[in-house]
Amino acid sequence: MKKLLLIIFALILFFGYGVYEQVNKKTIKSKRVSCQEKTITFEKIVDINKIQEAIKLLQSQNIKTTSNIEYSKLMNSFLIKHYSNKELQKEFQEVISQYFTQKIENKKQVEINYYVYENDKEDTNKKNKKAKLYAGYLVFEFKLEDKLIYKIQTDYMKEDGSDIKQRIECVLKSFVSIK
Repeated sequence: MKKLLLIIFALILFFGYGVYEQVNKKTIKSKRVSCQEKTITFEKIVDINKIQEAIKLLQSQNIKTTSNIEYSKLMNSFLIKHYSNKELQKEFQEVISQYFTQKIENKKQVEINYYVYENDKEDTNKKNKKAKLYAGYLVFEFKLEDKLIYKIQTDYMKEDGSDIKQRIECVLKSFVSIK
C-alpha cells in the first residue's frame, strides 16, 4: 500500500512539474523589455557568454556597422519617397551614441548588421491579412569574431518610416539589457 501511494505521489509530482514548466516556458515571442510590446518583436540570444563583452565593446565605441534598406518590389514603395539608407544610418548613430561611455581603442569590434525591410503587401505569399498590417520590419544581428551572438527583429508601423528610430531605440535597449 505504501509503495502504491509513493508511486501515485511521484506521478503527481512528475506531471505537476511538467505542467508548471509548460506554463512558464519562455518562447521566441517572450518580451524581456517593455518596448518590445509595442510591435511584434522576436529575439534570439545565441551566445549569452559573449554578450557582456560585446556590450562593453559597443560602449567603448568599438563597433563596425553595415546597413541596408530593402524597398518593396511588387507594390510601389512608399518608404523610398520618405526614408533613405543615409537617414537610417543617421538615426542609428544618434541612438547608439547614447550608449557610448568613453572611447577605448580595442582590436576587437562588435559587428552590427542592420536592415530595414518594407512590407511588400502585394506579395502573394503573404499567409494572412495580419501580415499586411505592419509597414515593415528591422533586423539587427550582433556578431563577435564573425559569430552571431544576438539577433532581433521588430516591426515598424508607419509607412513613411517615422517610427523606425523608435524601434532602433528598442533594439539597442534590448541588447544592452541582456544579463
